Amino acid sequence: MADAATVAHPGRREEGAMLGVSRSSRYVAHAILIVGIVIVAFPIYYTFVASTQSLQTILRPPLPLVPGDQLVPNYYDALFGGVGRIGGVPVSTLLFNTTVVALAIAVGKIVISILSAYAIVFFRFPFRMTFFWLIFITLMLPVEVRILPTYKVMVDFGLIDTYTGLTLPLMASATATLLFRQFFLTIPGELVEAARVDGAGPFRFFKDILLPLSRTNIAALFVILFIYGWTQYLWPLLVTNRNDMNTIVIALRKMISFADADTQWHLVMVTCVLAILPPILVVVLMQRWFVRGLVETEK
Repeated sequence: MADAATVAHPGRREEGAMLGVSRSSRYVAHAILIVGIVIVAFPIYYTFVASTQSLQTILRPPLPLVPGDQLVPNYYDALFGGVGRIGGVPVSTLLFNTTVVALAIAVGKIVISILSAYAIVFFRFPFRMTFFWLIFITLMLPVEVRILPTYKVMVDFGLIDTYTGLTLPLMASATATLLFRQFFLTIPGELVEAARVDGAGPFRFFKDILLPLSRTNIAALFVILFIYGWTQYLWPLLVTNRNDMNTIVIALRKMISFADADTQWHLVMVTCVLAILPPILVVVLMQRWFVRGLVETEK
């Protein structure tokens, strides 16, 4: 009977074979994904475990794979007690500095870029495209190329060891200007004409039409630029001399000594965990907007 049914319906065998292949492919894809997650997440978990151990336990390998009993003391000492190798500055101060820098850079880049793209696309003035290409050419000039003259300007204006000096030189962004320009070019001319007929001036058109349309793009750029500002190393290293003005990345480097005995490894691990939490929270909380922004930007 089974053979007769198979002969009567030969498509069932092919459908069953395809279903088996799709299930096998799905299992293989999930297995590869799990292995990748383990490879990426294990160092982070190992760092967290080390942050809950005492200094003596860390210095005596092998390190346990389960959290220890020093979670609250270690995190309290790092956040509020201060770390000796960075002048007794608490990690809470470093987190505040880095948050200010990352937020200022992200918001500043977005504001400057969206206004620049708005002017280039919707206004007609002499040398409009020349200014755009001048902005675009700066993509070929990384911070390392212009770092000496920029540092000289910061010294002349007395902006060393200030939040302004940490953030202002990093606020301009040719990439964000290009992305906003390309998005604004997709807005139909009929919408601009309709807004003009309704009596909407430049400011109202920007506030009531362009900003709502650009929300997903702004969200995607904010995530990228926040992480960019959070992980800055070279410029904060040059423009800060006081320990209480360091960002958390700079402080991590200062906390590590060439001799293991001179390094407070339990506090270093706590600082590492605290340093990766804000970027993770930003990505998780803004994941939906981030993905939508990237997809709509491609369109």
